[in-house]
Amino acid sequence: MKASSHDQRQILEVARLDQATTALNHKASTLPELALLQSVTTKSHNARDLRIGAQTELSDVKRELLRAEADVEQIVSRINKDEARLTSGSASPKELEQLQHEVGTLGVRRAELEEIELEIMMRVDEINARILELQGQETAYAAEIADLEIRKENALASFNNELDAMAKERLESLNGVSAEFITLYEKIRSTNNGTGAAALIAGACNGCHLSINTVELKRIAELAEDEVVRCEECRCILVRGV
Repeated sequence: MKASSHDQRQILEVARLDQATTALNHKASTLPELALLQSVTTKSHNARDLRIGAQTELSDVKRELLRAEADVEQIVSRINKDEARLTSGSASPKELEQLQHEVGTLGVRRAELEEIELEIMMRVDEINARILELQGQETAYAAEIADLEIRKENALASFNNELDAMAKERLESLNGVSAEFITLYEKIRSTNNGTGAAALIAGACNGCHLSINTVELKRIAELAEDEVVRCEECRCILVRGV
């Protein structure tokens, strides 16, 4: 294939822009903010899940507390009823003895139930404290995520401006270049890790950075300027006279 020196120089400029675009896209896809966002979002989700779990646990423990309170109230009611009979003087000596024994037994049971009730209340307090801590973490993570989103969007906006400028410059560089030569370049680029053209500098291909043997260099030197040269190693278009 033949292509004018102008077209070859232009396609080399396009190759430079394509490589810069690839590098910029990679930089945009590996922004530190993206990794931080993923990490903080995961932490936020974990805190949310733990908080939901704690709230479910709190509901269960509160039901347990209600049962414990009801048990204590029931015992207190029985004690009050027995004590009222004791003080009324209407019971026989045997009944009084039985009532006193029952009051004593109920008192022991009341103490046990109140201890259980206290332990449950302490668990409620502990879970509430845990929920508050997790809610604080969620709030902090939400603020951090919002800040990272702003930083990410600002960085991406800057990248997009550069990409738009390079895309415009690419179109201008291709203006007037033969369609057949452009098609060849695009075909090579698509199968050569994004490198479609490179300069021949100091006897080496600037695409694969490998030296070209003396025999091949002599052959290339004898070709006409408009003859399209390909690197024997990476097969990209070699642009001479740069």
